[in-house]
Amino acid sequence: MSNTQSSENLRALVESALLVAIGFVLSFITIIRMPQGGSVTPLSMLPLLIIGLRHGLKWGLCGGLVYAGLQMLQGLWAPPSGTAAAWISMLMLDYVVAFTVLGLSGLFRDRRYGALIAVPVCLGLRFLSHFISGVVIWGNYLDADSWIFSLVYNGAYMGPEIIFTFIGSAILLKAAPVIFTPGLRARAAK
Repeated sequence: MSNTQSSENLRALVESALLVAIGFVLSFITIIRMPQGGSVTPLSMLPLLIIGLRHGLKWGLCGGLVYAGLQMLQGLWAPPSGTAAAWISMLMLDYVVAFTVLGLSGLFRDRRYGALIAVPVCLGLRFLSHFISGVVIWGNYLDADSWIFSLVYNGAYMGPEIIFTFIGSAILLKAAPVIFTPGLRARAAK
């Protein structure tokens, strides 16, 4: 491995760690907290999207996975049945998949408005993961229709989260576009 490659990997590691930490700190500031988990936060998902947009798919997925682990440490909501299958399903759908998909922002890395595409796609996939969890794990213990309940419940916090993150991304993209695209500056210099 060349010194240049080592320097780029070290930079990606440090930036990813800082962005995960920023997202985690922002996740403690809640605008809306739902009674059975989920909340609206001030842009806590944006730093995770930036990892993929700056460093690509591999770094984005790894950053999302680390963030999922931190979210589990922050507090778990026990599934209603308490079985091993319910716990595994809940951990996978509400944490591992839900936050790791944010790293798919790396797929939009080289696009001019990649951040604005990544927000609805990645956060939409996060919503889908929570929605499936709501139907499969939580919905079986309700008197209401589990599909409707999961759609309304998860939409109540994911809808505003998507809107706030999109607006924040648009403002940041206008004010400081280099935050999303370090590779463009380096390629332009060559």
